[in-house]
Amino acid sequence: MRELWGALVIFIVCPLLGALPLIAWITYALKGRHLAQIGTRNVSVSAAFYHGGTLAGILAVLSEALKGIGAVSIARAFFPEGSFWELLALIALVLGRYLIARGAGTTNVVWGLFVHDPLVAIFVGLLAIINFTLLRSRNLVKYGVLFVFPLFVILLHAEDFPRIIAAVALAGLLWWIYKRIPDDMNLSTQEVDSESQAVFEYLRGDRAILTLDDELDGAIVGQKAATLSQIKRWGYQVPKGWVLVPGDEPEKLLDFLQPSDLSPLVVRSSAIGEDSEQASAAGQYLTILQVTSHEQLKQAIVQVRESYNYPAAIQYRRDRSLPDAAMAVLIQQQVQSAYSGVAFSRDPITQQGDAVIIEALPGSPTQVVSGRVTPEQYRAFVVESDNLSSVKLEGTGRVPQALIKQVAYLARRMEKRYLGVPQDIEWSYDGQTLWLLQARPITTLLPIWTRKIAAEVIPGVVHPLTWSINRPLTCGVWGDIFSIVLGDRAIGLDFTETATLHYSRAYFNASLLGEIFLRMGLPPESLEFLTRGAKISKPPLQSTWQNLPGLWKLLQQELNLEKDFKQDYQKVFIPGLSQLANAATDELEPDELFTRIDFNLELMRRGTYYSILAPLSAAIRQALFRVKDEQIDNSITPEVAALRSLRALASDAKQVLPECEPEQVFDKLTQTPEGEKILYEFSELLQDYGYLSDVGTNIAIPTWKEDPQPIKQLFVQLIQLSEPEKTDLELSKNGTSRKRKRGVVQRRVDIKGRVTEVYSRLLAELRWNFVALEQVFLKNGLLKQTGDIFFLELEELRHLVADASRELSGNLQEKIKFRRSQFQQDSQIEQVPLVVYGNIPPHPADAVGNYSDQILQGIPASHGQAEGRIKVVRNLQNLPEIDKDTILVVPYTDSGWAPLLVRAGGLVAEAGGRLSHGAIVAREYGIPAVMDVKGATWILQDGQRVRIDGSRGIVELSNDLRPE
Repeated sequence: MRELWGALVIFIVCPLLGALPLIAWITYALKGRHLAQIGTRNVSVSAAFYHGGTLAGILAVLSEALKGIGAVSIARAFFPEGSFWELLALIALVLGRYLIARGAGTTNVVWGLFVHDPLVAIFVGLLAIINFTLLRSRNLVKYGVLFVFPLFVILLHAEDFPRIIAAVALAGLLWWIYKRIPDDMNLSTQEVDSESQAVFEYLRGDRAILTLDDELDGAIVGQKAATLSQIKRWGYQVPKGWVLVPGDEPEKLLDFLQPSDLSPLVVRSSAIGEDSEQASAAGQYLTILQVTSHEQLKQAIVQVRESYNYPAAIQYRRDRSLPDAAMAVLIQQQVQSAYSGVAFSRDPITQQGDAVIIEALPGSPTQVVSGRVTPEQYRAFVVESDNLSSVKLEGTGRVPQALIKQVAYLARRMEKRYLGVPQDIEWSYDGQTLWLLQARPITTLLPIWTRKIAAEVIPGVVHPLTWSINRPLTCGVWGDIFSIVLGDRAIGLDFTETATLHYSRAYFNASLLGEIFLRMGLPPESLEFLTRGAKISKPPLQSTWQNLPGLWKLLQQELNLEKDFKQDYQKVFIPGLSQLANAATDELEPDELFTRIDFNLELMRRGTYYSILAPLSAAIRQALFRVKDEQIDNSITPEVAALRSLRALASDAKQVLPECEPEQVFDKLTQTPEGEKILYEFSELLQDYGYLSDVGTNIAIPTWKEDPQPIKQLFVQLIQLSEPEKTDLELSKNGTSRKRKRGVVQRRVDIKGRVTEVYSRLLAELRWNFVALEQVFLKNGLLKQTGDIFFLELEELRHLVADASRELSGNLQEKIKFRRSQFQQDSQIEQVPLVVYGNIPPHPADAVGNYSDQILQGIPASHGQAEGRIKVVRNLQNLPEIDKDTILVVPYTDSGWAPLLVRAGGLVAEAGGRLSHGAIVAREYGIPAVMDVKGATWILQDGQRVRIDGSRGIVELSNDLRPE
């Protein structure tokens, strides 16, 4: 039992001991510097010497030595002296040191080994000192010790097999860490603390020459060199290269390289901050080609370094508020180019579309980037699927078409490698190999904005008032959730930039969300995975480990979600909704109405938290427990509950009116007692669900209570329809375990339904308060027509209520007129881009292309197959005739689309996932549905005959299924 407790203590306490940031505290206390934010961002002994000086370095050594000794002492408290458990304690210590405190743990291991096995420690230490003194190679000593240490253990303790295994594991762990963590000794000696400069220079030794085969840190060697080294390690063809770190003397590199007429070199800039997402610095620094002698090489290095301080370069950095840093120099073998050029994975001019833009010429790439020669330009469209890849090419010239297609593939692969960030690449072809010379983000196409998810959360064209309320609520709550996980790592992130409007539609900031999720230790596509079932990549282990405390806090909130919501439901939401519903607004003054609005918004802030966390929780649990959509009951969701009640009522009405014209239904029902009862129940249903609207999140849209026509229309349609084929819930036959898992998911889905009800009621109350306020402003002349209030923002209305003076309201009508005009223009845009690059997108281009003989892929949302004729419906005005032979194609779905969905034979939507309104309603009525079909409303045409498969997420088009 003692050994078991010992193992638990070692594997819990030792990582925590390693995670203690003593070095960071010491350096901050002495110098006021945060090691995690400067240099290599390592929290190490060498970083303490470099940034904190001699005293900080000595104290850092002592603190880490005590950790190593402490870990061995903990093991000895439970196990015999000299046992392999002491090495396991050091392994646990090093893991905590690396994964949480960002250090290698070398000092911990050195002192821990000295206590564990003094003889081995002395032998290894003497060998290391002798080698470093003679060879002056820090890397050789560092990696050599990792080989020698387990070797000595084998020689001295050949009979102790567990100790040998532990020693090999410890050495292997340190080797693995050294390969993944930047070395502080590679930092420039010019910026080292003056107190420890001599020691630092001595310990650096004669460093090995850095090459593009090494793992390079952009903070030390510049992003250009670091990116090329990363791409080279990925396996792409990059010319051999060597890097001169800022501040280093070039003599050793000059002695090593042998430039000649037959083997010329190119000397390039790799400034800190160059080729980053913040600034490309294109053309700001010097590149020197055709270097064929040592003298030319020496002179070229000097010239490239001096170019960092050119007046134009200095002004470039100042214009972009970039700090002055340093210039590393990249020296590469020069490619003897047959063809060269540049490629943009996305069009930087039009800022939209899927074309890869390629500029090319025979000869050197400098001709293209210099601007002195007009290159040949090509547009390539790369189509990639699981089983097929192809390139459609536009443009002809002297460059072989096969090479241009290869470049297009390369550009698109680079974009995928860098998580969808558009890339600007420079390339060269020597007749045999396509060489990649440079890759950097297209900074003018950042950030990336996406309609995915946003089109489902806030669908359709959005009014200014709605956005001025939704954006701070949504961004604020997301920011709170992210801050829980990130803690101090949230510093520098502007959560207010999470969403914006383009073309009066909501877009989410994919660049920012990707950065947030990476900082959280999650893949950048995590949100899409949770809400839409997209594929997900492997998360970075180190970042995930660093965020474990925050992720644990978030997990606790998820586990407490049901309890917290029930408590708030009883103590906050029900009393609040009662207070809002029971007070008449007709006779209230503007300031009294705004007091109600502020109270409503306060309830909505809490409701927004649940409206975000509840769907995520349900999605996570459904994915974890692998519960099928068909096994989930969405009857608590307001739209589904309303439809079920209405369907039951329509069934009763059909018994009373077996035959009746649609326009006479309500008149006929008044003529019998049974009909009167049905009308009374219909009125009760409308009272119960009158807070719903066509677009639930847009308060500018009238509710069913204000405009009952949609629900009346649906009621009549349900009477006309034969009883719809309702798909029963698919109950598991795999026993108690499966039922329990389904129950765990179902409880979260029920909470999600309750949250939707509460939030929809709050939105309806908010709308009714603004409508009442608008009536006051219409009476006193501040507003001219109904609906004007929704073209003002919340704070503008607040100021107007506080001071309705002529000065403040003078330009009110001009502002409303301009915004209404812009809103109407944006409403006419039928096809907005799914992805927007940059903050000022151009007007959407017209969609072109021949899509016959293709299969469109989306998200399977409701099982079944259907064949029918396409009907494209982009909004809810002028609804067409629809029957079971109709395949309905829509941009998005919300509760207002229900009258169409229940009549259609199948559903195809451009936006949405398995948990969207349309998917839930489609499953409720057994209608096949495919969501997230890119460009569906313009690829598919009215009258075109298609087949859809809701089980596989496929929409099939073929030449024999033409429009009528």
